[in-house]
Amino acid sequence: MAAASTDLFTVSVIQAALVAAADEMFAVLKKTAMSPIIYEVLDVGTGITDANGELVSSGAGIPTFVGVLDKAVKRIVGIHGRDAIRDGDCFVTNDPYYGGVTHLNDVVIAQPVFAEGRCVAWAASIAHWNDVGGKTPGSMAVDVSEIFQEGLRLPAVKLFEGGRPIGAVFDIIMANSRLPDFVRGDLWAQVAAGRKAEARIRQLVAAYGAEAYEAALADLFAEGETRGRAGLAALPQGTFEIEEEQDDGALWRARIDISATRFLVDLSGNPKQRAAPYNTSRDGAVISCQMIFKALTDPTLFANAGSFRALEVVTEPGTIFHAEGTAPHGYYFETRIRLYDMLWRCMARAMPERLPAGHFASICGTVIAGNHPDTGRRFTMVEPQMGGWGATSSRDGLDAMYSTSHGETFNCPVEICEARYGIDVGYKRLGEGGEGAGLHSGGRGLDVSYRPRGRTVLSAGYSRSRVPVWGSAGGGVGGTNGLSILRRDGRREDHAFVSGAVVGPGDEILVHTANGGGWGQKA
Repeated sequence: MAAASTDLFTVSVIQAALVAAADEMFAVLKKTAMSPIIYEVLDVGTGITDANGELVSSGAGIPTFVGVLDKAVKRIVGIHGRDAIRDGDCFVTNDPYYGGVTHLNDVVIAQPVFAEGRCVAWAASIAHWNDVGGKTPGSMAVDVSEIFQEGLRLPAVKLFEGGRPIGAVFDIIMANSRLPDFVRGDLWAQVAAGRKAEARIRQLVAAYGAEAYEAALADLFAEGETRGRAGLAALPQGTFEIEEEQDDGALWRARIDISATRFLVDLSGNPKQRAAPYNTSRDGAVISCQMIFKALTDPTLFANAGSFRALEVVTEPGTIFHAEGTAPHGYYFETRIRLYDMLWRCMARAMPERLPAGHFASICGTVIAGNHPDTGRRFTMVEPQMGGWGATSSRDGLDAMYSTSHGETFNCPVEICEARYGIDVGYKRLGEGGEGAGLHSGGRGLDVSYRPRGRTVLSAGYSRSRVPVWGSAGGGVGGTNGLSILRRDGRREDHAFVSGAVVGPGDEILVHTANGGGWGQKA
C-alpha cells in the first residue's frame, strides 16, 4: 500500500476522483432507472459523504437533494450506531422524521464503504419514486391531515445486510406501491449507483492509503469553508428582514443577520404547522438556507460540509419550517421553494444590482395517473413545469426554465409522454402575457395542454397562484401559476392544489406558469 501523503497534487487527485465518483453514480442511475421522472427529468441526487455523514462531493441533479444526503446518512448512523454497521449493509429511508428530509416519494438509499477494515465513506442517492401508496395514485394527495395517509414510511431500515438483500423489506416496498415493477427497477438502479461509487472509493484508498484519503477530505472541507467565508466577507453586513404574504393569506417572515464571521437566518415567529401537506422538516428549511448562502458566497464550485460552517439557522419547533409529530409533508417542496424565494427577495433588496428579480418559484408538480389506453398498463406521470425567471440589472430574464430548486433537470419529452402514458400533448409554448415589464423584462412562462386518451386521475400543486412574482428596482411584477381542467362540456375548473380529480377523454388539462419579475423602470 502506498504511503500516506498530503501533498497538494495527491489531495487534488483524490478530490477530483470523488467528484467523478458522484458523477458516475448519477450516470448509472440515469441509465438504469425504469421511470422517466428519473431517466428523463433527472429528479435525483447523488453524493458521497465521509464516515460521519459529512458531505464530500455531489453529482448533478436537483440542488436541494444534495443537501438531503448528508442529513440522511447522519440520521442512519445515529439510529443504528457506527459499531453496528457492517461492510455490505445498505439502508433505505424516505420518512422526513427518520432522515428522509423531504416527502415519502423521495427515497434515499445509502451504503457504507469499507476499506482497510473500517468505514471510510458513504455512497448515497435520492430519487423520486412514482408511487409509494397513500390515498391517491402518485402518492401526492392534498386532502390529508397526517403523514400516515401519504404512503409507505421507511424509517431508515436495512435493505441489505452483509451484502444480502433483506427479502421481507423488498416485499413490503413492492406491496405498498401501485407500480411495483417500476419501483423495483428504480430501487435497484440506486443500489447499482451506490456500488459504482463504492468501487471507486475503494480504488482510491488502495492507491493512496486511508490516511492520505482522509487527509484529502479534511483539506476539501477546509477549502469549502475558506471559500464560503471569503464570499461572506464580500456581502453587506447588517440585519435584513422581510415579511411576505402567501397565497393563503398567511404572513411568513425571516431575519438575516450578516457579520464578518456568520450568516444567521432566523425563521422564528412563522405560522404553526398545518394538518395539511404543506409542511417541511427543519432539515428541509436548512437546505433552503444553505442554497441561498451558497448562491451568495460561492456559487461556482461544488458544495461540501465545509461550505456551510459559517451558516446558522434558527427554526421554531411546531411551525411549517420545523414540523413535528405526524404532520404531512407531501407538498413540502412548495413551502421550501417559497422560503428560498423569500430569502432571495430579502437579499435582493440589499443588493439589487447583483441579484435578479423573482422567478415563478414553484415546482408546479403535475401528476397524472391511469391505465394506458392501448396496453392497459398502469402508469404515473410526474412532471414538474418550467416558468419564467427574473430579469437582472443587465438583461431580460430567461424563458421557460426550471425553478431554482430543480436545477439540472429536464422536461419529459412529448414523445415519451404520448408513448408511455397515452396522453396527447396539445401544445407546449411560451406564454403570451406581458407581465414582468421593466427596463429589463422577466422571462416568459409556459402554456401546456395535456389531453388524456383514457381515464386518468390528476394531482397537482402550484404555489404563487394568487400573489404574483415580485419585481426588483422598480420593475413590474410577473405573473401567477395555475392549472385548469377544461371539461368536454365546456366547464372550466381552476386549481392551485388538487388531487383525485378524474380527467377523461375529451377533457383537457391546461397548465400556465408565470413570467418572471421585471428589473428597473423604463426611461
